[in-house]
Amino acid sequence: MAPPAIIAPSILSADFAALGAACSDTIGQGCDWLHIDIMDGHFVPNITFGAPVVTKIRPHVGRPKTSMGKGTFDCHMMIAEPKKWVKDFQKAGCDLYCFHYEAAIDSTAAENPADQTEKKTNPKELIHYIHENGMLAGIAIKPETPVDVLWDILRNPTKSERPDMVLVMTVHPGFGGQKFMASELPKVTALRERYPELNIEVDGGLSEGTIDQAADAGANVIVAGSAVFGAKDPADIISKLREAVDKRR
Repeated sequence: MAPPAIIAPSILSADFAALGAACSDTIGQGCDWLHIDIMDGHFVPNITFGAPVVTKIRPHVGRPKTSMGKGTFDCHMMIAEPKKWVKDFQKAGCDLYCFHYEAAIDSTAAENPADQTEKKTNPKELIHYIHENGMLAGIAIKPETPVDVLWDILRNPTKSERPDMVLVMTVHPGFGGQKFMASELPKVTALRERYPELNIEVDGGLSEGTIDQAADAGANVIVAGSAVFGAKDPADIISKLREAVDKRR
């Protein structure tokens, strides 16, 4: 059986002038996690915010009492050098550090923002490093990346080098409010068929109008930004997204 629904609104669509209150309110309206989009202007063209903002909003949301529990900060690292920022985000209050496969295969093994090294990292090594620093590890793939790149990582016999979650992007990363790409859902189906108990996240264009497709494919972690933060009744939207996933388990 697939894991239960996890609803993770993207705070990229929240009111930045009152971000702490928006995060607290959304948790109170019934969501499970907060999805925090970190963009560096290099891996993706947009720039959002960094660890200091995560530090400031962390006191507004209680830390999860269990692994992947309510209040999890799901940091989606759309950055060119994911290993450099692991320690900073752990200190800031990140619970799940989700990096991009595409960045991990083309970035350095430097462990601090100021460090310089020619040594390269790789997805397995980075997952181990994230776990070593006390966080859950997620791995994300862009629309142009085939799901096949994940098989070797997921079947790794070394548990510390396996991700706790896979994120399949259903838009091109970098900007909110894009149209949902149903073309990416066969990746979700392939993952669910091979790994029935895996947490599989989808991000991009999720709403009442697209949730059924994502849930049918096997996604259980649902990122929705404007659909939640722009709703007249966010609690009702969160409930409907959850129901769509859980009735298909």
